[in-house]
Amino acid sequence: MSIGTYDTSSVAVGGDSVRGAEGSRAWRKLARNPAALAGALILLAVIGAAVFAPWVAPQDPARQSLIRRFTPPVWAHGGNIAYPLGTDQVGRDILSRIIYGARVSLLVGISAVRVVRAEVLALREKDFVEAARAIGASPTRLLLGHLLPNTFSSIIVMSTLQVAQAILQEAALSFLGVGTGSAHPTWGQMISLGRDFVSVAWWPATFPGLAILLTVLAINLVGDRLRDALDPRVG
Repeated sequence: MSIGTYDTSSVAVGGDSVRGAEGSRAWRKLARNPAALAGALILLAVIGAAVFAPWVAPQDPARQSLIRRFTPPVWAHGGNIAYPLGTDQVGRDILSRIIYGARVSLLVGISAVRVVRAEVLALREKDFVEAARAIGASPTRLLLGHLLPNTFSSIIVMSTLQVAQAILQEAALSFLGVGTGSAHPTWGQMISLGRDFVSVAWWPATFPGLAILLTVLAINLVGDRLRDALDPRVG
């Protein structure tokens, strides 16, 4: 009497097809969300400015000139096109300092992400992982085909929240004078230095504050919409 064997390859292929269809549907859903697209565009602009800061910054962020101090933004009376967002109390270009400050904020945010390993370890003993092991799935297939797809949604949400919190915490510490020092501009530091001159010039403190607001908002928008798109429980 012959004993039939169970063809696991067809199950695996079918599972891959279903996951591929779900992934395509999730990304289409994300692409149709205006808030997610707006957040992604802002985030890409911030990341691009940080990565290519030496090439996109119009001025040296540390260069001072008392002759240029408190130059208003380019659209205001007395503005200078060479300093689009104006200058601070010692004549440094605000736009260039914001661009270089993005480097510090993003590095601090990215370094705060430590959730991937904990999420994977928590799912390692789940029933569906044991079932995949039982049919002979390799460690690579377990990771890429089962663990990551089931943790990706929570990893995205937790990571984005931690990045946003880290950026806010770094800004708060820099505002209080605890940070990278004067050698490297940070957004919190710029707000702290500009607050004493708000009655004379509003722009040195306002534009770094807007940079923090837009960056944190963009991260949260992208994270929330990614979670909604990737979570099968959300219609």
